[in-house]
Amino acid sequence: MATSDEKPGRIKQLRMIAKIIQQANPKGMPIVFLSAVATLAVVVVLGLVLGFIWYAIPLGLMLAVLVGLIVFGQLAQKAQYSILHGQTGAAAAVLQGMRGNWQVTPAIAVNRDQDLIHMVVGFPGVILVSEGPKSRVGKMLASEKKRVARVVLGVEIYDIQCGDEEGQVPIAKLQRHIMKLPRNLKKPSVNEVKDRLRSLPKNLPMPKGPMPKGTRMPRGPKMR
Repeated sequence: MATSDEKPGRIKQLRMIAKIIQQANPKGMPIVFLSAVATLAVVVVLGLVLGFIWYAIPLGLMLAVLVGLIVFGQLAQKAQYSILHGQTGAAAAVLQGMRGNWQVTPAIAVNRDQDLIHMVVGFPGVILVSEGPKSRVGKMLASEKKRVARVVLGVEIYDIQCGDEEGQVPIAKLQRHIMKLPRNLKKPSVNEVKDRLRSLPKNLPMPKGPMPKGTRMPRGPKMR
C-alpha cells in the first residue's frame, strides 16, 4: 500500500529534473530533444544509403533514446552544480553523491565565519575537504589534519580546498578530483580507519545557514 513517505516514481523524478534543467538553462531541454532527433536522422539516412532501412529505424530509435538520456544526464548534473554553487555545505552534498565504499562526515569543523571542513574515508585514505576562502581555510585544514593524524597513524591524509580561487578545486570537478587519488588502502583497512574515526568529535559550532537538502546529486562513477 502506498504511503506519503515513498519516493516519487521514475517519470515524476525525470519531470522534476527537467524543470531544474529548464530553470538553469532554457535551451537545455531543446538540446536534449534535438540531440535525440539528430541521432535518429543520421541512422535513418545511413539505412537508406546502405539499404537496411527497416533495421535502421528501430536501431535509430534506441540510439536516439540513449543519446537523449546521456545529454539529459550531463545537463542535469551541470544544473544541479549551478544550484549548489555558493550554498553552505555544497561540497558535502557533492561528496555524498559519490558511488562506492566512501564514508562522508559533513562539517567535522566549522569556524565563526561559517567555513567548513568535511571528512571522506575511502581507498585513498582520509580526505579533508574545505569550503571557504583560501586565506581562512588553510589553517583549519592544517589543524584538522594534525587532529585526524593522531587517530589514524600511518594512513595517508589528503587535504583539498573546494572553491573558485586559484589553487582550489571547483565544486563541479570535486568528485572527479577525488576519484583520481591513488588507492592506498584495501577494503579491510578502510573499514578499520572508519572505526577509528568514529570517536573523533566535531569542532562546533555548526553553520547558521541550512545544509543543502532535497538536491540529489547525480551519482559519480565508482572508483575502480
